Amino acid sequence: MANMTLTKTPMPEQDPKVRARNFKEVALGYTEEQAVEEANRCLGCKNPKCVEGCPVNVRIPEFIKKIQERDFKAAYEIVTSTNALPALSGRVCPQESQCECKCVRGIKGEAVAIGRLERFVADWYRENVNAMPEKTESNGIKVAVVGSGPAGLTASAELAKKGYEVTMFEALHTAGGVLVYGIPEFRLPKAIVANEVKKLEAQGVEVMTNMVIGRVLTIDELFEMGYKAVFVGSGAGLPMFMNIPGEALKGVMSANEYLTRTNLMKAYTEEADTPIIKSKAVAVVGGGNVAMDAARCAMRLGAEHVYVVYRRGEAEMPARLEEKHHAKEEGIEFKTLCNPIEIIGDENGRVCGMKCIRMELGEPDASGRRRPIEVPGSEFVLEVDTVIMSLGTSPNPLIRSTTPGLETNRKGCLIVNENEMTTREGVFAGGDAVTGAATVILAMGAGKKGAAAIDEYLKK
Repeated sequence: MANMTLTKTPMPEQDPKVRARNFKEVALGYTEEQAVEEANRCLGCKNPKCVEGCPVNVRIPEFIKKIQERDFKAAYEIVTSTNALPALSGRVCPQESQCECKCVRGIKGEAVAIGRLERFVADWYRENVNAMPEKTESNGIKVAVVGSGPAGLTASAELAKKGYEVTMFEALHTAGGVLVYGIPEFRLPKAIVANEVKKLEAQGVEVMTNMVIGRVLTIDELFEMGYKAVFVGSGAGLPMFMNIPGEALKGVMSANEYLTRTNLMKAYTEEADTPIIKSKAVAVVGGGNVAMDAARCAMRLGAEHVYVVYRRGEAEMPARLEEKHHAKEEGIEFKTLCNPIEIIGDENGRVCGMKCIRMELGEPDASGRRRPIEVPGSEFVLEVDTVIMSLGTSPNPLIRSTTPGLETNRKGCLIVNENEMTTREGVFAGGDAVTGAATVILAMGAGKKGAAAIDEYLKK
């Protein structure tokens, strides 16, 4: 029987006061009964617009129908027929601006909680079945995948299914890319990422860590080693800074560095040997999801005050509504319509404050958002001992600079054609290395498209 409730079935969560000081997952996931209850809100549209909104075209009404029937294993199999990483996308994909924004239930209420249901079937399968996929018979053709983030993981899985001998090269010591170094444990437990890597290995994918392509091996050398095609999914890990006075002071760092130390190197555990600043007051400059992650990590690492400083208003912040909501619940203060103009240091060269100026919104700029304008005479000092810059990232130039014939645009992103091939024959690319910093699910979609393009290319 259809559930015509106008609102989503609530997702159980840790209490904000408790979770603000631990790194356990915030959202606890649906029970079987809650999942069935939410699935019954789906009308099973004959022309499902939700599927059109999904970058990897998950067969949404079909898997939800199986949840309604309590056939959770079949639901998982339907999801994974098009999405190799549902436990990941179910947690971090911005469904509200993709599949869920197309849901007809959202016209007179809230959309069906597609992301929560996707997460449920992935978690149910891992906890109750967790069968490793079988290896496809090899076709003898070697393909290299550079980067083990969402684009690389997806491309590797798709290529392995088609019988290619895939080697995935990761620059860091743990596979997973941004999923392990960028997204905090409380949003995406690392054991889940590790389980996805195990599935790839079961499919025959060779995972090689500590392999900085462009330094340890070049792309040219990969071809010399017998690889017939290369997929570059190396992400966008080069941080941007403001170039204001004081950015070289001790206590100023990029969100990338802060999150890598915290997440991948587990600086939040007592036994970790990676140093990280134990701050009392932290300013995070920026308004995206990465800024929310850094701010929430700082709170969990013991800071008494954490500020998110953003030059536009809260409505203009690109972070997901859920992330902003969780951050506020945890006690993080938003300093909107403010912009740093100087970082102040003490006699020891350490951060002791940040001078800001208040802003107001003017006419829209090239991005369509109203341009922030300084308010003369409105300067003030925010007393902080740590400043984390979360202003966006661009692709690392290492691969571009060591690969003849590989062209990029003015932002350093690889140029690809409609088939994901770069300007270098046999080299394909996708994800943040092509688009600049974007979402996990868009990178997954690019990895899937890139794998299909490589398959077509190698069949010629």
